[in-house]
Amino acid sequence: MIKEDIIDNRCAWCASNPQYIDYHDNEWGLLVSDDNTLFEYLILEGAQAGLSWLTILHRRAAYRFAFCNFDPHMVALMTDADVDRLMLFDGIIRNRLKIKSAITNARLFSSIVSEYGSFFNYIISFFPNRQPIINSFRSLSEIPTSTPISDAIAKDMKRRGFKFFGTTICYAFLQATGFVVDHLITCVHHPHNSQPT
Repeated sequence: MIKEDIIDNRCAWCASNPQYIDYHDNEWGLLVSDDNTLFEYLILEGAQAGLSWLTILHRRAAYRFAFCNFDPHMVALMTDADVDRLMLFDGIIRNRLKIKSAITNARLFSSIVSEYGSFFNYIISFFPNRQPIINSFRSLSEIPTSTPISDAIAKDMKRRGFKFFGTTICYAFLQATGFVVDHLITCVHHPHNSQPT
C-alpha cells in the first residue's frame, strides 16, 4: 500500500472535502437496486464527462430540480423547449449536448426497463452469476478506468443509442452504484473491514 492512498482510514481520493467524504462514506460502492437512483447516476455521470465529480456533487440538488427529481418517465417527456430553458439555468452544466443526451437516455432507459423488468436487472445481467464484484486493491494506481464488463455494457448501450456513456463513464457508474466495489482493502468502508464481529 502507498501511504498517500489512505487518509483517515478512507480512500484518499475523497481527501478532506466534507462533501466528498460524505459521498465516499455513505454512497460510493453501496449496491443500488432502485431504478430512479440508477437513472440519477446515469445523468450525473454523463454530466461529469470531462469534469471533476466534485463539480457535479456541488450541483446535484440543481440537477434533481432540473431533471424532474430524476424520474426517467418525466425526463423522457421533455422537449426542445425544455432544453432551451435548461440552457439558461445556472445550477447545472449548460452543455446542450449533455442536456439533450439526458432526455435521449431517459427514453432508452425506459425501453430497457420494459425489456428487462428493471435497469438493475439489465446491468447485473452482465456480471458473472449476477453478483457484484468486490475488488481488493491496495493502491489507487491498481484501480482500472475500464474493464471488459464496462466495455460490454457501454458497447451495448451505444448500440441502443445512449449518449455520453462510454466505457470509462460506465466503469465510474458501476463503482458509484456498487456493482463494482473499489474501496481499497485498507479503507474502513471496504466490505471485508465492515463485517459484523
